[in-house]
Parts: sequence; C-alpha cells; structure tokens
Amino acid sequence: MFKLLMIFFFAGVLVTPPPPNPDLLCGKWMSSEKNLVVQVYKDGDVFKAKIVWFKNIDNSKPMDEWTDKHNPDPALRDRKLIGMSILKDMDYEPKSNSWENGKIYDAKNGREWDASARIDKNGELKVTGYWHFKFIGRTMTFTRVIRD
Repeated sequence: MFKLLMIFFFAGVLVTPPPPNPDLLCGKWMSSEKNLVVQVYKDGDVFKAKIVWFKNIDNSKPMDEWTDKHNPDPALRDRKLIGMSILKDMDYEPKSNSWENGKIYDAKNGREWDASARIDKNGELKVTGYWHFKFIGRTMTFTRVIRD
C-alpha cells in the first residue's frame, strides 16, 4: 500500500505544472503598434512601469523633450515623458495568474484608470485600463523586448 501511495505522489509531482512566477511581468515590453516601450519592474511587493521609448508622428522635437502637457495638474505638465511612471500599485493574484488593482496613466489625455494585466499563452502581455468594470475597458497588447 505504501509503495502504491508513493507512486501516486511522485506521479502527481511529475505532472504538476510549475507554480506561476509573479516576476514574469518584469522586463521591457513593446506595444503591438510598435510606438511605445515600457519597462515593468518590481518595487517591494507591487509592480510599476515607466516609459523608456516612444515614437511620435510629430518630429518637431527630440523624444526626450516631450512633456506631460495633458496632465490635469499644471505642476506636472513639465515632467518628461521618457522615464515617467505610467503604472503603479499592480499586485500579483496567484489564483488568476494575473496582476490586479493597479493604476495606469494615459499621457495622451492626462487620465488615470484602474488596471489589470495578464500574460497569454503566446507570451503576450495584455494590459487593460478600465473605469470600474473591466469588460468596458481598453486592452493594449505588448510583446517582450527584454526580460529582467
């Protein structure tokens, strides 16, 4: 009987998938439109992201001179887009293998939204910005550029 139990135990161990890795979110990700690269990093127990590169159709000035001109707070309108934090307070939910409860900032209109993220079976990062309800939110797709 003991041998039979050991066989079932080891068989279960061998077929059990590895536990999810919350740090899989970390790294540099490029938007599907190929106009934005963000770096996701861990800060304590939460995940954050900042802009590290973007492509603008207006070439009137270098990328590092663009500022957060649409921010509702006039005191923040002069901060540079490069290096600016756009995602904060995202935490990992092991039951759903997703990152939840974050806030994402949209510099195009100066608005902040609730945010969640997941990595699909193809390895693409799906980030959803929403207001109260995910099903009416907008999802952006990113592909990994560099893994941290």
